[in-house]
Amino acid sequence: MNPSLRLTSFLLVLLLAACGSVGGKRTPLDQTLYDYVSAIRWSEFELAEKFVDPEHQRRAGFSDLDRERYKQFQVAGYEVKSVHEPGDGLYEQVVEIRFVNRNTQVEKLVTDRQRWRWDPEASRWWLASGLPDLDAAR
Repeated sequence: MNPSLRLTSFLLVLLLAACGSVGGKRTPLDQTLYDYVSAIRWSEFELAEKFVDPEHQRRAGFSDLDRERYKQFQVAGYEVKSVHEPGDGLYEQVVEIRFVNRNTQVEKLVTDRQRWRWDPEASRWWLASGLPDLDAAR
């Protein structure tokens, strides 16, 4: 093999290896947000409910009627508008979610102001603000 071709091949392998490690492992917050967004984008609200802080669930509750209502909606878009880290173990973001009512085929937009908190005992992030308020849609 030609020495310059061998060197080019070696450099290409190094470049590909470096690209594969860029970003590396996700932080617990990044992984939680990724998993939550996936659940929301696929309109899997029962799965998204598992991210809600147990304290919030005790206060606000989430009835079978609420679950049935969420099933009426198909998410059409999810866009993070702003992020803020007000302190250690806290994370906030404003997200616009577009969704279509499966019955009326009307698209609506809701601005979801999410508050996340780190739970050191459970070693995980919880959505302290609850699921998006579909009644706030415009």
